[in-house]
Amino acid sequence: MILGILLLPVCVGTANALWLAIIKAGGADRVWLPMLAGAACWIVVFLLLPKPMWIYVLGHELTHAVWTWLFRGSVKKIKVRSEGGHIIGTKTNFLIVLAPYFFPLYAVFLALVYVVFYLAGAWHRAYAPWFHLLLGAAYAFHITLTGHVLRTHQTDITSQGRIFSAVVIFLGNAIVLLFGVTLLAGQNLGNAGIYWVKCNHDVLLRLAKWL
Repeated sequence: MILGILLLPVCVGTANALWLAIIKAGGADRVWLPMLAGAACWIVVFLLLPKPMWIYVLGHELTHAVWTWLFRGSVKKIKVRSEGGHIIGTKTNFLIVLAPYFFPLYAVFLALVYVVFYLAGAWHRAYAPWFHLLLGAAYAFHITLTGHVLRTHQTDITSQGRIFSAVVIFLGNAIVLLFGVTLLAGQNLGNAGIYWVKCNHDVLLRLAKWL
């Protein structure tokens, strides 16, 4: 809880950096309009049709697995049901536990598909609007269903503490968006890091003066 409270200024700085990245992105209509259209299509599905919980839970548990592998652990078992699921792995930490709430696995998968096609020389500019449409829908899928499940009791959250979990989830989502917006705007990825450092420096400097 104490660590979560101490990280609150970083949340403010990260939010400022995200806003700066959005402003710097400009009016890239060929990117943002298809993404917003995809997000809107998914929201209509989310509101009017039964929620595809099995697909969400699959992505949720696979995200636990991916982050377990990133930390050089191994996954012994994955169980997926519409009502919930779990994995059994050899390693755990707060990032592995909370990753599904800030790491949009399906959106990342779409981005990797794009990279593979692009590097293979099989990508055509005419495909770009469809990619952005699907990317917007995938990210909206992550946001809406993550918000939906957070309304219920989640052992992932209670095991890490509600305040600390909320801060990590906010920071994770904001940082993913910060780097995602920078990339989609066609800017150097390093710009996102510069925005983050600058905005957090400004927030901490103002906080130090206030104290």
